[in-house]
Amino acid sequence: MSAKSILIVEDEQPIREMVGFALGRAGYELREAGDVTEAYEVMADRLPDLILLDWMLPGASGIEMARRLKKDELTQHIPIIMLTARGEEEDKVAGLDSGADDYITKPFSPRELLARIKAVLRRVAPEEEDETIAVDGLVLDPASHRVSANEEPLKIGPTEFRLLEFFMTHPERVYSREQLLDRVWGRSAYVEERTVDVHILRLRKALAPHEFDHMIQTVRGAGYRFSNRE
Repeated sequence: MSAKSILIVEDEQPIREMVGFALGRAGYELREAGDVTEAYEVMADRLPDLILLDWMLPGASGIEMARRLKKDELTQHIPIIMLTARGEEEDKVAGLDSGADDYITKPFSPRELLARIKAVLRRVAPEEEDETIAVDGLVLDPASHRVSANEEPLKIGPTEFRLLEFFMTHPERVYSREQLLDRVWGRSAYVEERTVDVHILRLRKALAPHEFDHMIQTVRGAGYRFSNRE
């Protein structure tokens, strides 16, 4: 299998060098651009498998580029992780609403970045990225489509499985019902937002006997979050 190609669009050279070193050691092929114009020039040669996109760039912003990429049939399938120094919740939501698949706030560690990249690639190409996901005693195996809690098999429906997989690969972040519908059910699915609440309830019910239901947390007025912290 050829190495995954990752394009980083970042105007700060030290960050590009740090990311390049970490991704190179992890076996990824890195391509670089300092602004949006240069990024499109790089992509004209060959489309990347994933884009690391800085929020603040000279000229057009990362948010603008993300929106353009997701509107173009040629590039809308490419997953995007936003790199941002903006830590406010509304800014993070704005980044996700622009079409980004994930975000990571500066300063970040190479280890955290690699974990996010792997999680996003696992979602877009599950047949290639099927490693087991574990949080405390809760274990989800995408390859066998099994979930266990403290080494005991867990009975869980297919939608709850996809929902739990998304949550476990995106911990500690709040997602609105609309965002969960988009990322778990898919853009083309016609499902009402209240359906999310029904499946959240079923997921909690399945986790409750093993005392993992507290990980699916309601954030009043915002949505839901997966966390192993009370």
